[in-house]
Amino acid sequence: MFKKYGIPIIGTIILSAINYYFSLPALNLKSGSFWGFIFFMIVVFVVLRLITSGTKFLSKLKNGQFTLSDGEDGDFDKKHLYKRIIEFKHFKKIVFGVVVVVLLGFGTIFVTSNQMFNAPAYQKMLNVTESDFNEDIAEIPLSQIPVVDRDTAERLGSRKIGEVVELVSQFNVSHYYTQINYQNKPTRVSPLEYADFIKWFTNKDDGIPYYVKIDMATQETELVELSKGMKYSPSECFGRDLMRHVRFKYPTKMFDSTSFEIDEKGHPYWIVSCYDYTIGLLGGYDITGIVMVDAVTGDMEYLKVDEVPSWVDCVYKADVVLKQANYWGSYKNGYWNSIISQKNVVKTTEGYNYLAIDDDIWAYTGITSVVADESNVGFLLVNLRTKEAKTYSINGAEEYSAMSSAEGKIQEKGYKATFPILVNIADTPSYFISLKDGAGLVKAYSFVSVSNYQIVGVADTVADAEAEYRRLLKDSGKLEDEKPEEVKPITASGKISAVSSAVVDGNTAYYILLENNDKVFIAGVTLNNRLPFMKANDNITITYTEAGGEITVTAIDYTKTDEAPAEE
Repeated sequence: MFKKYGIPIIGTIILSAINYYFSLPALNLKSGSFWGFIFFMIVVFVVLRLITSGTKFLSKLKNGQFTLSDGEDGDFDKKHLYKRIIEFKHFKKIVFGVVVVVLLGFGTIFVTSNQMFNAPAYQKMLNVTESDFNEDIAEIPLSQIPVVDRDTAERLGSRKIGEVVELVSQFNVSHYYTQINYQNKPTRVSPLEYADFIKWFTNKDDGIPYYVKIDMATQETELVELSKGMKYSPSECFGRDLMRHVRFKYPTKMFDSTSFEIDEKGHPYWIVSCYDYTIGLLGGYDITGIVMVDAVTGDMEYLKVDEVPSWVDCVYKADVVLKQANYWGSYKNGYWNSIISQKNVVKTTEGYNYLAIDDDIWAYTGITSVVADESNVGFLLVNLRTKEAKTYSINGAEEYSAMSSAEGKIQEKGYKATFPILVNIADTPSYFISLKDGAGLVKAYSFVSVSNYQIVGVADTVADAEAEYRRLLKDSGKLEDEKPEEVKPITASGKISAVSSAVVDGNTAYYILLENNDKVFIAGVTLNNRLPFMKANDNITITYTEAGGEITVTAIDYTKTDEAPAEE
């Protein structure tokens, strides 16, 4: 009995435990990996059962003794054969029953989960609201426009680690390069990873000491050193492997994507998104929470999507929310309308990019009709932390047409355009595009009008490209002459803490500092003929204007003190 059942059971447990340790399936009835794990256990048990119960028969069969009996004479045992035939018939009944159950199960899943029967539920997975472009997307300073895409970030990261010889021989930069909004700056971050198993073995006690941080606007690349190394990551082995570490704590969770992020203090974390099916049995794939893992200590906690802290940017993967966006655009008037008449049916364009707005990362893409054309009917923005979604009704060129237009502006150079970023230039929806040479280096920048992709400004710097673009907008009547902003006078009163004079272009200028005021006021003697007699502790009132960081003093009211000389 032990040989027939005990050995197969023990062997199945051991082999299944080894399989679980490496494959890490979710112990969840909704997970395909779970059923694959169960199938593996069944196959292992059946094989071991055949081996332990059929050894003697297989041996005789191999030696040419075609008997199904256990007798020593090797005679053909009809009674034993009949018993095997009966068992085979029972086996066929069992197989037939299993097939029926499986078919019923698949039918139930199909009816409760398929889009054909649940189109309204799929259409509401993404709650989309109409919004105003100029209100939501403010005109940002040129210094904050991201010019680095993922490919360029990878080149910058590889170049940076190559500058440190002791690192490049032990570590590589991992492939993550997560885009986040770090201290209100668009940033990409990626940890280092062990070069191979030997490098892990020799460095595991200290962990991974650095991560790469890239400012996407300035291209400034920094190797950030940690006071304590990261000891939990996908490049770790055994119990410190990130997914094994998380799986053993949360065996029933189904994991989607993994991203690397840092908090506002620069401390590294892993964000593991968890998913579930929200429509029927296996329909409505959606993110329901995250496991947030401290990359240094390994401490972790599960958070529902409405509990995620604001510094976390990547809860939802862009592919997931854009798929839901297509459900929203396709099933507005039901499932069959999306296939037959296609009234009011729209879809997202092929590519997408990211925008940093209000300390969050938003995935953005164009919206176009289902009929193939080269124009957009609007844009869609989705917050990757909260899944808040907004649309903007802006007709114009789709992204690839704008990319071609930017390339064509300087076609003799053969530059290739990156996927655009949607920006606001003088209340005009515009595409910002970086242009790369054959080596993947950014050589030029371009602004393209969404409504008219023939309006293209291209230059070697972002500032020059924007200036050219604004000029073209003005020439085309899209941009009115900008009125100078009214500058209001400001007054500052107090005691003089320091005063000095200098001759500038043949004229005497007085440099004045007031107590509890960090501004430097520069005034000419024509403003007040008593300026040459000013000294510390005198009380004055300065009237000035400030524009663009430049201070212009317009008047000085000098108050006489006991030590001040009398007027002549």
